[in-house]
Amino acid sequence: MVGRVAVIGAGSSGLVCIKTCIDEGLEPVCFERSDDIGGLWKFKESPEPERASIYRSLVVNTSKEFMCFSDFPMPAHYPNFMHNSQLLQYFRLYAEHFDLLKHISFQTTVKSITQRPDFSVSGQWDVVTINRNEEEEKHIFDAVLVCSGHYTHPALPLSEFKGHETFSGRCFHSWEYKDADDYRGKRVVVVGLGNSGGDIAVEISRSAEKTFLSTRQGSWVMGRMSSNGLPLDMTFITRFNTILLQLLPKTLLNWAAERTLNQRYDHSLYGLKPSHRIMDKKPLINDDLPGRILQGALAMKPNLIGFKGSGVVFEDGTVEENIDAVVFCTGYNGTFPFLPSALSEGPHGELTLYKRAFPPSLQHPTLAITGLLQAKGPIMPLVEMQARWAVKVFSGLSCLPSEEKMLEVIESDRQINMQSYPSPQVAVLQVDYIPYLDFMAGEIGVGPNLLRLLLRDPVLWMKVFFGPCTPYQFRLTGPGRWAGARQAILTQWERVVQPFRTRQVPEPETRRSALCSPWLLTFGGTLIVAVVLSKNDTIPMLQGAAQILESSKTFLGDFWFTG
Repeated sequence: MVGRVAVIGAGSSGLVCIKTCIDEGLEPVCFERSDDIGGLWKFKESPEPERASIYRSLVVNTSKEFMCFSDFPMPAHYPNFMHNSQLLQYFRLYAEHFDLLKHISFQTTVKSITQRPDFSVSGQWDVVTINRNEEEEKHIFDAVLVCSGHYTHPALPLSEFKGHETFSGRCFHSWEYKDADDYRGKRVVVVGLGNSGGDIAVEISRSAEKTFLSTRQGSWVMGRMSSNGLPLDMTFITRFNTILLQLLPKTLLNWAAERTLNQRYDHSLYGLKPSHRIMDKKPLINDDLPGRILQGALAMKPNLIGFKGSGVVFEDGTVEENIDAVVFCTGYNGTFPFLPSALSEGPHGELTLYKRAFPPSLQHPTLAITGLLQAKGPIMPLVEMQARWAVKVFSGLSCLPSEEKMLEVIESDRQINMQSYPSPQVAVLQVDYIPYLDFMAGEIGVGPNLLRLLLRDPVLWMKVFFGPCTPYQFRLTGPGRWAGARQAILTQWERVVQPFRTRQVPEPETRRSALCSPWLLTFGGTLIVAVVLSKNDTIPMLQGAAQILESSKTFLGDFWFTG
């Protein structure tokens, strides 16, 4: 019987894992090597070895309604896209509300996690830690949740570039970058067009004499704002859109999306256009990059291939002279030195994980890794669902397939993802946001039942199906149900609007056309859609007709006037 659970790390993942263990009646003990919570989101003036590090100006790319924990909405007055300091404050509110700090041992480093000699019987783990007094301590745990992240070991490929030994400028990884003060009036090259590379290049370009952004493949660039200035993820990440993406031809979707982006700024003209189609990989989220290119402060360059004195050489043969610094935004090595080496069974020494959570080789599934994944969507809701699934597996309330079946699924997912991500190490990390959430929710019985919602609560059904797939949807029913989930969904757009309300603006009176009645829009075909989505549900359709009619008055008032 699982009782004590070791939680490694007190960042966003560790906090939600502690809370999830408590909800399940388990005893979590969290080990955090620093003196505070927050993990990646805790800014420090100087980077510390084997710890995540962020730059001073970092603003999240995910809006607050998607980035919150599923039973703890962010304060309404918070901006939709927060500075890292505000997100850290939210974590403090969460930890205080659920009284999580008492379960955390700060300034404690995990040295090793190994299977106990009787693991085949007990499934237990030996955990060795080093406390703040440099004393080694040994612990026994029934299960382990690894929440230490994979942004702690920078990948700096200097050896791949000829002439780097004699380069007169400074070369360093973005892990060390804090702000642009040191680059005022200088010439800087930023290597890598991920989100960090885009942010850092834009920030440096406001101070430097000239900034060059080197990219191997290019990228499609999208801002945080969608139509009407609303958060992009709130309008795009919906169940309805997910179904459309599955039904419509991919060629058509690529054409339409690329045409829309190129109407804002021609990606070929700006030197941004990648070799892949927009639906194949995650886009770059950056509001300012095209503007900095337009103003001439930042220039796009092809792949960096070497150094020559004070200059750098690019793939097209061009050379930029008198370069003062090169910032490598080249990612991280996802290593976990405290875990048994036997778990790193991948062809390149990476962790092999079933559904990005469980090592399939373990005789007892009492260890799970959280957050070691990538998605076209926010990571925090995925990690929370991983934690909820993991504790059910630990407790024996959810069962994993056989090792053979898990390995088949891992390889199948890898092969599918390699169509867009040729690198096996990158391909294995990819998950589809809503389908992955729904899979885990199905494993523990917390997914929203769309047909039942349509029949019993059409107002909520509209929000769940056509609206943003926010984390609250997975607290409507089943284990861990939260009584406030329905209200949180119905009021999520109010919280989106709240931070904009800093000046009263007169609005003309408008009257809605009866032809746009939500009754006509909703019930003209949605019943069929719901049946398709819930084809295994046995609720008789006709029995719900009376309920729908009785709810129509409430539906028309509630949905129409809450947006």
